[in-house]
Amino acid sequence: MCGIAGLFLKDRNLEPDLGGMLEAMTATLCSRGPDSAGFAIYGAGTPGFSKITLRVDVDNAEAVASFIAALGIPAQCIARDTHLVVTVPTTDVAWLRATLTEQLPGVTVVSEGQRLELYKEVGYPTDVAKRFGIGTMSGTHGISHTRMATESAVTTDGAHPFTTGADQCLVHNGSISNHSSLRRELRQDGIEIRTQNDSEVAAGYLTRAMRDGKTLGQALEASLSDLDGFYTFVVGTESGFGVLRDPIACKPAVMAETERYVAFASEYKSLTRLPGIAAARVWEPKPATVYFWER
Repeated sequence: MCGIAGLFLKDRNLEPDLGGMLEAMTATLCSRGPDSAGFAIYGAGTPGFSKITLRVDVDNAEAVASFIAALGIPAQCIARDTHLVVTVPTTDVAWLRATLTEQLPGVTVVSEGQRLELYKEVGYPTDVAKRFGIGTMSGTHGISHTRMATESAVTTDGAHPFTTGADQCLVHNGSISNHSSLRRELRQDGIEIRTQNDSEVAAGYLTRAMRDGKTLGQALEASLSDLDGFYTFVVGTESGFGVLRDPIACKPAVMAETERYVAFASEYKSLTRLPGIAAARVWEPKPATVYFWER
C-alpha cells in the first residue's frame, strides 16, 4: 500500500521547520506502511563540496569516521543513528566511493549530492524519524515514504527513497509489473540495481534515461509508455520536487499549494498538519501529467 509525503517550501522563514513538518505529515501514514520508512532532506550545501550518506553499523560509526579522516582528504562526518553523513570536496566523491567499496564492503552508500541527505531504516515510521532526528532538520524541501513490503523482503535496502543520481531520489506507491525484465536490461546497461524492489528499478530507469540525454521531465514522460503497472512517483532534485501518476491513477494522491509551500500526500489527513491549509488550493493531480516545482 505505502504512503508518501512531500513538502516544497516557498517561504524561507519555514525552512527551520521543514523536518518537523515532514515528520508530522509522515506520522499520519504509518498505517499505509508500517515496516520501514525513509526521508530525503534537502538542506544547506557548500559550493565545491558534496555529502555522501552512508549506512553503517551503529557500533562502527566512529571507526568508519576515523578511517575516512585518515585518508588525507578534507572530510566532515556527522553520525545519525545507523547513518553517517560525510562532507568532502566534490572532486573526491568518486574516489571516496571506490575506496569505501574496496576497503569497507559492509558500508552502504545511500545517497550523494551537494544538498541531499537520505535516511532510511526498518521499523515503524515514527520510530525511524525519531532515531534520525528528522524533526530537528532544516531545509528547503523533503520527501518521505512509509513502506508496506509486497514484492520484496522487509530490509533497509528495500526501503525508499532510492537515488537516481546526485541530489536526486524517488519514492513510489504502486506496483510495476515489468520490473524483472527492466532490471535485466538496466543491469546490462551498467545501471546498478541492488535489490528486488520494483521501485529501485524505476529509479534506475530514470538514471539511464538522464544518462542518455533526457531531462528529468522527459524521463518521467517516457516512463508512461515504458513502465507497466500502476504507480505514483514523487521525485526530489537539488532545486525542487515533482509528481507523476500513471495513466490510470488508481493510487491515492492529493496536493495543496499556498504562497508558502507546495505539499503532496497519499491522504488528505497528512496535509491537515500544515499551517494555513484551510486557505490552500487543494487538488488531485491528473493522470499521466508531470508536475514540477523549483526554486
